[in-house]
Amino acid sequence: MNKNKSKKNNQKENNSGSSTINWFPGHMAKTKRKIKEILPLIDAVAEVVDARIPISSRNPDLNELIENKPHIILLNKCDMADNNITKEWIEHYRKNGISAIALDCKSGKGINQFKTTVKEALAYKLEAYREKGMVGKPLRIMVVGIPNVGKSSFINKISGKTRAKAENRPGVTRGNQWFTIDKQLELLDTPGVLWPKFEDQTVGEHLAFTGAIKDRILDTEYLAVKLLEILSENYRNLLENRFGELDFSVDSYELLCQIGKKRGMVIRGGETDTERAANMIMEEYRNQKLGNISLERVEKDA
Repeated sequence: MNKNKSKKNNQKENNSGSSTINWFPGHMAKTKRKIKEILPLIDAVAEVVDARIPISSRNPDLNELIENKPHIILLNKCDMADNNITKEWIEHYRKNGISAIALDCKSGKGINQFKTTVKEALAYKLEAYREKGMVGKPLRIMVVGIPNVGKSSFINKISGKTRAKAENRPGVTRGNQWFTIDKQLELLDTPGVLWPKFEDQTVGEHLAFTGAIKDRILDTEYLAVKLLEILSENYRNLLENRFGELDFSVDSYELLCQIGKKRGMVIRGGETDTERAANMIMEEYRNQKLGNISLERVEKDA
């Protein structure tokens, strides 16, 4: 069996669900303890999620962790997501009593809505402060989220400072940091929190697509094939805009081979260099060269 056929067989085995994602560094368990300890000092929780994957980029333990604290969802990286889908998510959250705004921390889009949203969510507390003669007491907001969704970038943008570390890799922020935004608002940045086990394999895949978990967790060819499954269902026009006419009647592995050949990624014998093709697909998706794409939708996934 040649090398490429061996890869194809391995890829089909991966598609059967044999891969397992399990990533829970020790500092994340410590972070969850810290959140519980500091919660009495907090007025509300702002959860930063990835607008492309609003379900997979939310920590399922968070609602239990924050108890009854007011909750605001910040859909970051909205510039990379499908705008219409993001609007549907915002409406979905609001119908369920959760404030939500779309953000792009790179350009600052939506940032100015944050203070207004916080004051609306905590109007009852501001009124209580006024009645007690405590006008001017700052609201304290805890900023939480899984790694690489843009917590630190959000804080840096809204504060006009760059003291919060912001790097495009998971696990950078390791300690709690307080930031005074103005006389009425203070933010607490926390390290990214994931959960001990991905019970739904799809969640782990979606996190890997966007770079929220380290690339070594899953094989790149496996990721590219799984990503193409989603894109061939919902974004065929974007694929063909980028790669030309494609045959969508084949499975996603064969679709990867088609795309690789169109890019001249062939090896001896005329077969596709699927490793190169997979790396290219993942790179172009993450760099937004394929277009604005949302991987999770309200009607299907909520």
